[in-house]
Order: sequence, then C-alpha cells, then structure tokens
Amino acid sequence: MVDAPAIVETERAVRWSGGRICARDIGLATAPALVFLHGVGSSAASWGDELASLAARGYRVVAWDAPGYGNSDPLPMPAPTGADYATALAALLDSLGIDRFALVAHSLGVLIAAAFCVSNAGARVTKLILASPTPGFGNAGPDMRRVKVDGRLADMDRLGPAGLAQQNPLAILAPGASADAQARVRAVIRTLRPEGYKQAVRMLGGEDLMATGPRIAQETLVLSGSADTVTPEAGCRRIAGSIPHARYQVLPGLGHACYVEDTAAFEAAIVGFLA
Repeated sequence: MVDAPAIVETERAVRWSGGRICARDIGLATAPALVFLHGVGSSAASWGDELASLAARGYRVVAWDAPGYGNSDPLPMPAPTGADYATALAALLDSLGIDRFALVAHSLGVLIAAAFCVSNAGARVTKLILASPTPGFGNAGPDMRRVKVDGRLADMDRLGPAGLAQQNPLAILAPGASADAQARVRAVIRTLRPEGYKQAVRMLGGEDLMATGPRIAQETLVLSGSADTVTPEAGCRRIAGSIPHARYQVLPGLGHACYVEDTAAFEAAIVGFLA
C-alpha cells in the first residue's frame, strides 16, 4: 500500500515589474489549481485552515497577499485600478506555473477577479466563485462615496489597524458570531498596512461591477450570507443577475465574512460548484 503524498504548504515570494508578491501555496503542483483573493480588510492569512482542507480534497490552493498586504509590495501607483491588481495576479500565477485555475474571490477581491476575467488573461479561469461581492462605487453618488471610500480612508488615518480591529468585526460578522470568528477577523485586521489598504479602498471607489458583470464569460457562482449587512443579499442577487452564466446561492445566517463564520458551509458550496 502506497501512502498518499503529504500536503505541503509553501510561502511563495515572487518578483515582477511592480515588486514582490507573496502567497500561500498548498497541495501538489500537478493538482487542479484553486486561487483565492481576499477582501479589503483581510489577507491570505484570513482563509485559515480551509485552504489545507481543500488541498486534501485534491486541489492545489493558492491564496495571495494582494499588493500592499502581508509581505507583498504596494503597487507603484497611488490609485490603482482593478486591472492593475489583475496584472499583478497574472504575474504571480505565471511565476508559479499556473495556467488554468478556478478563481475564488471575497468582497473587494471580487473586483480584481472580474477585472482579470475580462482581461486578455481571462480565458485562464475555468470557473468563478464570488462571495459577498462588493459592487464597487465608481458609479455611486457623492453621499455613498463619502461613506464607503472617504470614510474608510479617514478611519484608517484616525484609528490605524489596531483601532479598526476593535471596531470592524461587529459590522462584518452576523449577530451572535462566535468568539473564535471575532478573534480571527481582529487578528487579520491588526496586520493591515495602511498604504496598501488605502490603495485598495481607492480602487474600490473607482470600479463598477454592474458594468463589468455582463462581460464575464465564465460559469459563476455568487454566494451571499443572509445576515450580511455590508453587501446585502438583494445587491448580491443583482450582481448575479448581471453575469450571463451565474447562479446564486445563499448561506443562511451568515454575515459578510461568511467563510470565517462557517468554513464547512463555505467549502461545501465551493466543492459542489466545482464538481
């Protein structure tokens, strides 16, 4: 009897024209690839043990630290677009030798995923999973932008990562979320780097997923927690409706950070869709 190969996690650091990009890389290099993009207040570390669980199911799982997060260098421009982040993602995947992959994105990461899918590199994506998708605020009115963009920038300047870590978990988790979920969210927020966070918020302010959605050709699953008050269900349903080959699935009782609150339900949705 031959033992199954051990699941190994490697911390990757690759160089490209914009600097350094870092990522968690788990599983066999020959396995089908599954790439994870985190949200504005997160990092690769936010995915926790679910990456290893998916690797044990036979996937190669890669979760990046977006530019300006973790040990990844910020992008060279002060106000990058989703396409700028998508270019960095393509450089990472090229360096790792990943040509075809399924793409999983959460919250702000959805804007990067959409930009990647409609770029010249989009044919590399086999399937697309968008969790708690933010629509972006490129087409929002001034009042909404003051809250969603200017307000976030001001909060980072005023509170710093440590202050945000005390404030934010109650907003992005469902009422009654476990103490462990709150601790996980706070731990990741404390590691935010202000420069990278503010670049990502500016990108959030310039993108419009409702305009990009109709150009996404991939079979897509849109996930939303029924208790999400950051990107509520009604908006997530509209986003799913804007994507030609999308279907919608609700995760009952979960908030915006759905994958933190119930990793088993989140993983089951992914595996069912990929199957």
